[in-house]
Amino acid sequence: MTEHGTRNIEHRQEEDAWKGDGRRAMVGMRRFWSNVAAVAYKESTVVRHDKALLATVFAQPVMMLLLFGLALSNKPANVPWVVLDRSQTAMSRRLIEEIHATGYFLPPRSTPSYDSGRASLQNGDALAFLVIPSTFRRDVERGRPQVELMVDGADPLSSARISGYIGQVAAAFQTRPQPVAQTSDSPPTGLVGPIDVRQRFWFNSTLRDRDFFLVALAGMLLTNLCLSATSLGLVGERENGTFEQMLSLPTSPMELLIGKLVPYAGLSYLVLTFATLASGLGFGIWPRGSWIALYVVTLPFILASLSIGIFVSTLARTSAQAVFITVFFILPSFVLSGSMFPYQLMPHGVREIGGLLPLRWYQIALRCIEARGGGWVEVAVPTLALIAIFAVIISAARWRMKPRLG
Repeated sequence: MTEHGTRNIEHRQEEDAWKGDGRRAMVGMRRFWSNVAAVAYKESTVVRHDKALLATVFAQPVMMLLLFGLALSNKPANVPWVVLDRSQTAMSRRLIEEIHATGYFLPPRSTPSYDSGRASLQNGDALAFLVIPSTFRRDVERGRPQVELMVDGADPLSSARISGYIGQVAAAFQTRPQPVAQTSDSPPTGLVGPIDVRQRFWFNSTLRDRDFFLVALAGMLLTNLCLSATSLGLVGERENGTFEQMLSLPTSPMELLIGKLVPYAGLSYLVLTFATLASGLGFGIWPRGSWIALYVVTLPFILASLSIGIFVSTLARTSAQAVFITVFFILPSFVLSGSMFPYQLMPHGVREIGGLLPLRWYQIALRCIEARGGGWVEVAVPTLALIAIFAVIISAARWRMKPRLG
């Protein structure tokens, strides 16, 4: 055989080998994607029959769409405010009516004294406190009318807008009525403001945004921790096969639930301490009120949040369901509680739904203690509300567990 023939044979052998490798690679790729498709079909069948998971997955975007599209806005509305009208004249009452007529404010609440109005700001019952001096009518006649406005600066954006709306009314306030017989061609004879609004921002005089968010940081961290950790508790034991061992223990359902909450309660206090110290050392935001009251009101909040996680674990059958249901609670808690948006400015209905969440009452207590310098008395209502929420949810979780343990 010639040298040229030998090279042709070798070349054909190399081509055959290359084609053989290519066919094997194609066969391997087909087998790979066939296996992937088989596994994907199996998992798709499982997901398709998991009605609870599908309902939760599609309920979340609908809920968030309605919240962000219809319910929530940075535009002030339903603003609670108090008025100390020392003038008690027709002109002072007209000023109050014109502020209310803007549509941003609730009907004003009269306060008997200066200290009572400040207490309303400190307790969070009002976002603005308007003081009309006894000399208001005389000052108007002299052309130098003044009023005092104190605004809760804990929420910088809303505070700036609230003071801006009242300032606009004061600037356009007509201190002397126009004559009835005046025509459109005649020059105006009435005096139009401005009324000098001496405004002060309490609890956050520089209107720093970080003060608003960092005060509620501990509440958001604890909500995420408590719900995420405990929601997978019973579900994980059921999937790992240790649930039957737990059933054999000489414990009642309530003892079992409380025992599961204790370790996470200790961990939550560590998170609270870390968040408080980090905010203080890093940004100078220290609690202005009682530290003892802060730690005491935290306990019912932790228990209420942990009980929600336990209740979720009694509802879910798989870890995936538990995760999605937990997120279903966490996202509304952040939005409706007032940690990200002031709850006072939310429309009725949405505001009441947020009142069912533990974070709503805890962030009220946090802002009262850390931002406004409150103590035991100021956080009594949030503490009682958190205790009631914990009692209801832990009872519901025990009811859900009783048939399973029996």
